[in-house]
Amino acid sequence: MTTQPNQSPAVEPFDAVDVIAAKRDRQRLSDAQIDWVIDAYTRGVVADEQMSALAMAVYLNGMERSEIARWTQAMIRSGERMDFSSLDRPTADKHSTGGVGDKITLPLAPLVAVFGVSVPQLSGRGLGHTGGTLDKLESIPGWRAALSNDEIMEMLSSAGPGAVICAAGAGLAPADKKLYALRDTTGTVSCVPLIASSIMSKKIAEGTGALVLDVKVGSGAFMKELSQARELAETMVALGKDAGVTTRALLTDMSTPLGRTAGNALEVRESLEVLSGGGPADVVDLTVALASEMLDAAGRPVGEDEIRSALADGRAMDVWRQMIRRQDGDPDAPLPVAAETEVVTAPDDGVLTRLDALAIGVAAWRLGAGRARKEDPVQAVAGVEMHAKPGDTVRRGQPLLTLHTATHERFARAMEALAGGIVISETGSQAAQAALARREAGVVLDRLV
Repeated sequence: MTTQPNQSPAVEPFDAVDVIAAKRDRQRLSDAQIDWVIDAYTRGVVADEQMSALAMAVYLNGMERSEIARWTQAMIRSGERMDFSSLDRPTADKHSTGGVGDKITLPLAPLVAVFGVSVPQLSGRGLGHTGGTLDKLESIPGWRAALSNDEIMEMLSSAGPGAVICAAGAGLAPADKKLYALRDTTGTVSCVPLIASSIMSKKIAEGTGALVLDVKVGSGAFMKELSQARELAETMVALGKDAGVTTRALLTDMSTPLGRTAGNALEVRESLEVLSGGGPADVVDLTVALASEMLDAAGRPVGEDEIRSALADGRAMDVWRQMIRRQDGDPDAPLPVAAETEVVTAPDDGVLTRLDALAIGVAAWRLGAGRARKEDPVQAVAGVEMHAKPGDTVRRGQPLLTLHTATHERFARAMEALAGGIVISETGSQAAQAALARREAGVVLDRLV
């Protein structure tokens, strides 16, 4: 029996420790270093603990714009790219950086498709206090998130509904999938270079022609300050334009939850109200604002009145129903309802001056609507229903919130999350007047093109 000589392992051009040390010492990483470290991490040559150290070094010391651009391109090259050039109409997508009660994608995708622009909305699941679009839609009986590329193309064509909301395929920016999970467990989520490259690598690889970014700012967002949110928006718009994608951004308020619900089936129900011509004003207004930006960016500008008409007259609802059926969902099936509810009432008379988005988001999470780890299950029925919003006059004992869950034991920790998040001020006070002047969430604070 002959013995094969041992093969020497491939010689890598860099060492992970040297790359980590360079960024630790605030040096600019070279293009070759960035290309290698992303590729090597995807291949498993760079270990999770090494990439964790590098992510923390980036978090603490930042990156130059050219580094972020190269990092983004390296993540795109780690997998496949979709191509929608064969479609007979333009494409536009929207991405939100995450918030509480942010159900905008659900009515937005079918609304934009009404006007001949296809919407390839490749979405994700919730993590922490921010809700995931796929988790919401999976509360619809039968609906499936996983589609093949051929199914996606068929849905986006003129023979299909023209819009699709589904999970991104495993081949799309796989380096980002690994790094995304790592960032969540290492305290490096709220880092502009890492957020920007994560979002834009997926969206550029997705192949959309136009992209509108909804960059949230406030207590319920990852970006708490307007200056930080603007930096993130400017970085992402530049990355998109450099890649040939028409990219715009709206900075929108996330100090108060969007709409009147935070949770999976609860938010689907509210989205159906919007698609039926009703729904909360803040959800409708932001949906229309984003639709207008998407249509204009795709070269199909439409007036706001016409966009609102498509909600009121049922055209957007027709697309929604086609979209849900194509993914094996039943648009007529009743949505699940929580077996356990608990009402939170107003402790005093006055004006509700604060309904903190983070407090509501964490409460919904603890009720079962969100997950601490990517593999955790979520409850379709869990969440928070809001009966009053900032600026509303309330009376002692009046219902403010209804908490929904399938697990009675979850109420106690959800109530703890609400402590300090609800403030009622005396009528006529300065705080009450400020709340009256600004009642709704989702207000557009800035626009970048």
